[in-house]
Amino acid sequence: MTTTPNSNIQPSERAKVWVTPDQIEPIRNACYSDEFASYLRSRNDAMISLLADTGLRVGELVQLDVSMLRDNATNLYLPTPIQKDYPTDDSPPPVTMELDSDTTRTLQSYLSTRWKDTDALFPSRKADRITTQGVRYVVRDAAEATDVQPFLLDGTRGDASDVTPHAFRHSVAYRMLHTEQGNTLYDVRNRLRHASIQTTERVYDHFRTV
Repeated sequence: MTTTPNSNIQPSERAKVWVTPDQIEPIRNACYSDEFASYLRSRNDAMISLLADTGLRVGELVQLDVSMLRDNATNLYLPTPIQKDYPTDDSPPPVTMELDSDTTRTLQSYLSTRWKDTDALFPSRKADRITTQGVRYVVRDAAEATDVQPFLLDGTRGDASDVTPHAFRHSVAYRMLHTEQGNTLYDVRNRLRHASIQTTERVYDHFRTV
Protein backbone atom coordinates (compact mmCIF):
# COMPACT_ATOMS: atom_id res chain seq x y z
CA MET A 1 0.00 0.00 0.00
CA THR A 2 1.21 3.51 -0.74
CA THR A 3 -0.54 5.37 2.08
CA THR A 4 0.33 5.31 5.75
CA PRO A 5 -2.04 4.77 8.67
CA ASN A 6 -3.61 7.93 10.02
CA SER A 7 -3.65 7.94 13.82
CA ASN A 8 -6.04 10.90 13.83
CA ILE A 9 -8.92 8.90 12.34
CA GLN A 10 -11.78 8.65 14.80
CA PRO A 11 -13.50 5.25 15.33
CA SER A 12 -16.88 6.86 14.59
CA GLU A 13 -15.77 7.50 11.01
CA ARG A 14 -14.63 3.96 10.27
CA ALA A 15 -16.63 1.29 8.50
CA LYS A 16 -18.35 -0.63 11.28
CA VAL A 17 -20.06 -3.58 9.52
CA TRP A 18 -19.01 -5.65 6.53
CA VAL A 19 -19.31 -9.12 5.07
CA THR A 20 -16.64 -11.13 3.30
CA PRO A 21 -16.96 -12.51 -0.24
CA ASP A 22 -17.70 -16.04 1.03
CA GLN A 23 -20.60 -14.65 3.07
CA ILE A 24 -22.17 -12.84 0.14
CA GLU A 25 -22.88 -15.98 -1.90
CA PRO A 26 -25.18 -17.53 0.76
CA ILE A 27 -27.03 -14.23 1.06
CA ARG A 28 -27.59 -14.21 -2.69
CA ASN A 29 -28.66 -17.86 -2.64
CA ALA A 30 -31.24 -16.99 0.00
CA CYS A 31 -32.97 -14.78 -2.56
CA TYR A 32 -34.28 -18.00 -4.15
CA SER A 33 -35.78 -19.35 -0.93
CA ASP A 34 -39.44 -19.40 0.02
CA GLU A 35 -38.77 -16.16 1.91
CA PHE A 36 -39.48 -14.31 -1.34
CA ALA A 37 -42.21 -14.52 -3.97
CA SER A 38 -40.99 -16.46 -6.98
CA TYR A 39 -41.26 -13.53 -9.39
CA LEU A 40 -39.09 -11.35 -7.11
CA ARG A 41 -36.23 -13.76 -6.61
CA SER A 42 -34.09 -12.89 -9.63
CA ARG A 43 -34.64 -9.18 -9.00
CA ASN A 44 -33.48 -9.49 -5.41
CA ASP A 45 -30.40 -11.47 -6.41
CA ALA A 46 -29.56 -8.89 -9.08
CA MET A 47 -29.84 -6.04 -6.58
CA ILE A 48 -27.59 -7.69 -4.02
CA SER A 49 -25.11 -8.81 -6.68
CA LEU A 50 -24.87 -5.26 -8.02
CA LEU A 51 -24.45 -3.75 -4.55
CA ALA A 52 -21.73 -6.23 -3.64
CA ASP A 53 -19.90 -5.71 -6.93
CA THR A 54 -20.05 -1.93 -7.32
CA GLY A 55 -20.51 -0.49 -3.84
CA LEU A 56 -23.39 1.65 -5.03
CA ARG A 57 -25.18 3.68 -2.40
CA VAL A 58 -28.76 2.50 -1.92
CA GLY A 59 -30.03 5.90 -3.09
CA GLU A 60 -28.13 5.41 -6.33
CA LEU A 61 -29.28 1.83 -6.81
CA VAL A 62 -32.96 2.73 -6.76
CA GLN A 63 -32.44 5.44 -9.39
CA LEU A 64 -30.90 3.09 -11.94
CA ASP A 65 -32.67 2.69 -15.27
CA VAL A 66 -32.34 -0.27 -17.61
CA SER A 67 -30.75 2.09 -20.15
CA MET A 68 -27.80 2.66 -17.80
CA LEU A 69 -26.64 -0.91 -18.39
CA ARG A 70 -24.35 -0.82 -21.38
CA ASP A 71 -22.66 -3.38 -23.63
CA ASN A 72 -24.99 -6.25 -22.76
CA ALA A 73 -24.80 -5.46 -19.04
CA THR A 74 -21.01 -5.64 -18.87
CA ASN A 75 -20.82 -1.97 -17.87
CA LEU A 76 -22.92 0.35 -15.75
CA TYR A 77 -23.15 4.03 -16.65
CA LEU A 78 -23.82 6.40 -13.76
CA PRO A 79 -24.82 9.91 -14.85
CA THR A 80 -24.13 12.83 -12.57
CA PRO A 81 -27.75 13.43 -11.43
CA ILE A 82 -28.15 10.06 -9.69
CA GLN A 83 -24.85 10.20 -7.83
CA LYS A 84 -24.49 11.58 -4.34
CA ASP A 85 -23.21 15.15 -4.53
CA TYR A 86 -19.90 16.00 -2.96
CA PRO A 87 -20.04 18.22 0.16
CA THR A 88 -18.58 21.05 -1.95
CA ASP A 89 -19.67 23.16 -4.88
CA ASP A 90 -18.53 20.39 -7.21
CA SER A 91 -20.62 17.55 -8.60
CA PRO A 92 -19.33 14.05 -9.32
CA PRO A 93 -18.59 13.40 -13.00
CA PRO A 94 -20.43 10.69 -14.96
CA VAL A 95 -18.70 7.34 -14.62
CA THR A 96 -18.80 3.96 -16.33
CA MET A 97 -18.21 1.00 -14.03
CA GLU A 98 -17.05 -2.35 -15.37
CA LEU A 99 -19.09 -5.16 -13.86
CA ASP A 100 -17.89 -8.55 -12.70
CA SER A 101 -18.77 -11.35 -15.13
CA ASP A 102 -20.99 -13.02 -12.54
CA THR A 103 -22.88 -9.78 -11.97
CA THR A 104 -23.34 -9.44 -15.72
CA ARG A 105 -24.78 -12.95 -16.00
CA THR A 106 -27.10 -12.31 -13.06
CA LEU A 107 -28.37 -9.09 -14.60
CA GLN A 108 -28.82 -10.68 -18.01
CA SER A 109 -30.85 -13.50 -16.50
CA TYR A 110 -32.95 -11.05 -14.51
CA LEU A 111 -33.66 -8.82 -17.50
CA SER A 112 -34.77 -11.79 -19.60
CA THR A 113 -37.38 -12.83 -17.03
CA ARG A 114 -38.61 -9.54 -15.52
CA TRP A 115 -42.27 -9.65 -14.60
CA LYS A 116 -42.69 -5.89 -15.07
CA ASP A 117 -41.47 -3.81 -18.03
CA THR A 118 -40.34 -0.48 -16.58
CA ASP A 119 -37.69 2.11 -17.33
CA ALA A 120 -36.45 1.59 -13.78
CA LEU A 121 -34.05 -1.32 -13.48
CA PHE A 122 -35.61 -2.47 -10.23
CA PRO A 123 -39.40 -2.09 -9.90
CA SER A 124 -41.37 -3.07 -6.83
CA ARG A 125 -44.62 -4.95 -6.47
CA LYS A 126 -46.68 -1.78 -6.22
CA ALA A 127 -44.62 0.79 -8.11
CA ASP A 128 -42.43 1.14 -11.17
CA ARG A 129 -39.38 1.84 -8.98
CA ILE A 130 -38.38 0.23 -5.70
CA THR A 131 -37.70 2.52 -2.73
CA THR A 132 -34.58 2.65 -0.59
CA GLN A 133 -36.56 1.13 2.27
CA GLY A 134 -37.69 -1.67 -0.02
CA VAL A 135 -34.06 -2.51 -0.81
CA ARG A 136 -33.22 -2.49 2.89
CA TYR A 137 -36.01 -4.97 3.56
CA VAL A 138 -34.76 -7.30 0.82
CA VAL A 139 -31.19 -7.22 2.16
CA ARG A 140 -32.35 -7.74 5.74
CA ASP A 141 -34.60 -10.67 4.87
CA ALA A 142 -31.96 -12.39 2.72
CA ALA A 143 -29.29 -11.94 5.39
CA GLU A 144 -31.56 -13.23 8.15
CA ALA A 145 -32.49 -16.26 6.05
CA THR A 146 -28.81 -17.30 6.14
CA ASP A 147 -28.16 -16.23 9.75
CA VAL A 148 -24.96 -14.60 8.52
CA GLN A 149 -22.68 -13.05 11.13
CA PRO A 150 -21.05 -9.93 9.68
CA PHE A 151 -17.71 -8.62 10.90
CA LEU A 152 -17.73 -5.62 13.24
CA LEU A 153 -15.23 -2.86 13.91
CA ASP A 154 -14.59 -3.99 17.48
CA GLY A 155 -13.44 -7.44 16.28
CA THR A 156 -16.63 -9.27 17.23
CA ARG A 157 -19.30 -10.75 14.96
CA GLY A 158 -22.68 -9.17 14.50
CA ASP A 159 -26.17 -10.41 13.78
CA ALA A 160 -27.83 -10.81 10.40
CA SER A 161 -29.95 -7.77 11.19
CA ASP A 162 -26.75 -5.67 11.06
CA VAL A 163 -26.37 -6.32 7.32
CA THR A 164 -27.60 -3.33 5.32
CA PRO A 165 -27.10 -2.16 1.73
CA HIS A 166 -24.31 0.10 3.00
CA ALA A 167 -22.56 -2.90 4.54
CA PHE A 168 -22.09 -4.18 0.98
CA ARG A 169 -20.37 -0.90 0.12
CA HIS A 170 -17.92 -1.54 2.95
CA SER A 171 -17.58 -5.12 1.72
CA VAL A 172 -16.34 -3.88 -1.65
CA ALA A 173 -13.50 -2.06 0.08
CA TYR A 174 -12.70 -5.12 2.19
CA ARG A 175 -12.65 -7.37 -0.88
CA MET A 176 -10.42 -5.01 -2.85
CA LEU A 177 -7.87 -4.73 -0.04
CA HIS A 178 -7.91 -8.37 1.14
CA THR A 179 -8.99 -10.67 -1.69
CA GLU A 180 -7.85 -8.94 -4.86
CA GLN A 181 -4.17 -8.38 -5.50
CA GLY A 182 -2.44 -5.04 -5.90
CA ASN A 183 -5.20 -2.63 -4.90
CA THR A 184 -4.51 0.48 -2.84
CA LEU A 185 -6.80 2.88 -1.04
CA TYR A 186 -6.71 4.95 -4.22
CA ASP A 187 -8.31 2.07 -6.12
CA VAL A 188 -10.97 1.81 -3.43
CA ARG A 189 -11.57 5.54 -3.70
CA ASN A 190 -12.10 5.26 -7.44
CA ARG A 191 -14.49 2.32 -7.16
CA LEU A 192 -16.56 3.92 -4.40
CA ARG A 193 -16.30 7.39 -5.97
CA HIS A 194 -15.27 9.33 -2.91
CA ALA A 195 -14.66 13.03 -3.34
CA SER A 196 -11.13 12.68 -1.93
CA ILE A 197 -8.65 10.08 -0.77
CA GLN A 198 -9.00 11.54 2.73
CA THR A 199 -12.58 10.23 2.86
CA THR A 200 -11.40 6.76 1.87
CA GLU A 201 -8.68 6.85 4.53
CA ARG A 202 -11.11 7.93 7.26
CA VAL A 203 -13.53 5.10 6.50
CA TYR A 204 -11.27 2.25 5.40
CA ASP A 205 -7.73 2.78 6.67
CA HIS A 206 -8.23 0.08 9.33
CA PHE A 207 -9.07 -2.51 6.67
CA ARG A 208 -5.38 -2.75 5.85
CA THR A 209 -4.71 -4.34 9.23
CA VAL A 210 -7.95 -6.24 9.89
